[in-house]
Amino acid sequence: MLVWGIFIAVILIFLALDLGVFNRTPHIISTKEATKWTAIWVTISLLFSGVIYWLYSTNIINNVDGLTPTNATLKYITGYLIELSLSVDNIFVIAVIFTSFKIPLKYQHRVLFWGILGAIIFRALMIFFGVLLINKFSFTTYVFGVFLIVTAYRMLVSKDEEFHPKKSFIYRQVRRFVPITSHMNGEHFFIKLRHINAATPLFIALIIIEFTDILFALDSIPAILAITSDPFLVFTSNIFAILGLRSMYFFLSNMLAKFYYLKYSLIVILTFVGIKLILAHHFKFPEWISLSVIALSLLIGVIVSLKSNRTEEKKN
Repeated sequence: MLVWGIFIAVILIFLALDLGVFNRTPHIISTKEATKWTAIWVTISLLFSGVIYWLYSTNIINNVDGLTPTNATLKYITGYLIELSLSVDNIFVIAVIFTSFKIPLKYQHRVLFWGILGAIIFRALMIFFGVLLINKFSFTTYVFGVFLIVTAYRMLVSKDEEFHPKKSFIYRQVRRFVPITSHMNGEHFFIKLRHINAATPLFIALIIIEFTDILFALDSIPAILAITSDPFLVFTSNIFAILGLRSMYFFLSNMLAKFYYLKYSLIVILTFVGIKLILAHHFKFPEWISLSVIALSLLIGVIVSLKSNRTEEKKN
């Protein structure tokens, strides 16, 4: 519990510094700044694998699955890459939500900050119940495995339909209980109109982003549980991927169209982890295979996308 407490405390300190120091004044996040912070978060996340190795080699952490330090480290890195790759779709939806509600660029970081804080809480709960289900009911691995394969199939056959936040179920439900205005009030989530407090577009965008993340977590949590059911590894890899999501959004949001074939990388990853879950009680994939499949899928998706873009540019 001490290790968990220290980790959560450090994350809260990071978040406090983020909003209270580095982004105290609302401003437009430049590509250069986003690139810098993306590099910082990826570096911190990968360096944490050294902490994982130390924790599991000294038995300071409760090693529920009896993992070797090397296996624990590989599982953490693999889980982190899965969460990071599945965040790409989330970034696209966030961009659509901000555009739909005309959220100014300088206020987008604030919305993402509170959205990610909420995502940490919801994902912690989903991880807890997911681990509990897998450990208590062995057949859960089959259910999660089939779910991931069906999700991959739906991604493969689905058409690229536009997402309209204002027509979403969440938006309609919020309007039933909270007065909504199209007027901005700086970085505030509510504005005083006569005798009522009305929600600004910032608040509506925040709520829709929050619920969207929960929907994405329904894919990502089972996916990482295919790698490990160790709650500390699942939680830490998830949290680091979420923390890097903001800077990655500002880094990638204008370039998502250039990485079209990453969609197929995600399909391969989801299919692989789905099969791994289904076979969990019969065959154990070596950790290096899982890590290789995920890393290669992402690399091939990026390379094919870039080559396709160059071909299109030459034609034009």
